[in-house]
Amino acid sequence: MKKLFISTVLATALMGATSAHSADYVIDTKGAHAFVNFKIKHLGYSWLHGRFNTFDGDFNYDANNPNMAQITVNIDTKSIDSNHAERDKHLRGNDFLNVDKYPTASFKSTSIKFDNSGNEANVTGEFTLHGVTRTITFEIDKIGEGKDPWGGYRVGFEGETSLKLADYGIDYNLGPASTHVDIGLYIEGIRK
Repeated sequence: MKKLFISTVLATALMGATSAHSADYVIDTKGAHAFVNFKIKHLGYSWLHGRFNTFDGDFNYDANNPNMAQITVNIDTKSIDSNHAERDKHLRGNDFLNVDKYPTASFKSTSIKFDNSGNEANVTGEFTLHGVTRTITFEIDKIGEGKDPWGGYRVGFEGETSLKLADYGIDYNLGPASTHVDIGLYIEGIRK
């Protein structure tokens, strides 16, 4: 999978196109077939991994006209989980996410451009985190699509990007190796 600094989170969705053959999908968070993960260097010696446990989103996608796809993702910032309660409390506080003031991070695409294979695309959109909205572009890969065993239809994508924390007003000094956070969005959508 190719990397670019995303919004992120984030990262991590595609929604609302006008193609006659396009289909609307809901991101399968109920079945836990979607993830918004992050990692950041710890002092430059190792990676700290985590995720956001609560998020939702929708996207619109048609394999015959993929550039009309759109995605929207909403992330509950209070759901940050780095597998350490005290650290998560600090991350939710004023030094980082300030979740009482900014309970949601979001991404809404403005442009999606697939390559000729139809399996890789550059996604551009508005990412809001910590009360700051910036335009970001990141790469996604199509994992696959088709019928599921329950009579539905699914399609999956993944993408990864890196965000400069200071761009979103998060300036807590974690050292020069930890100025950026990598966000990964891994989604499986169920056709509505």
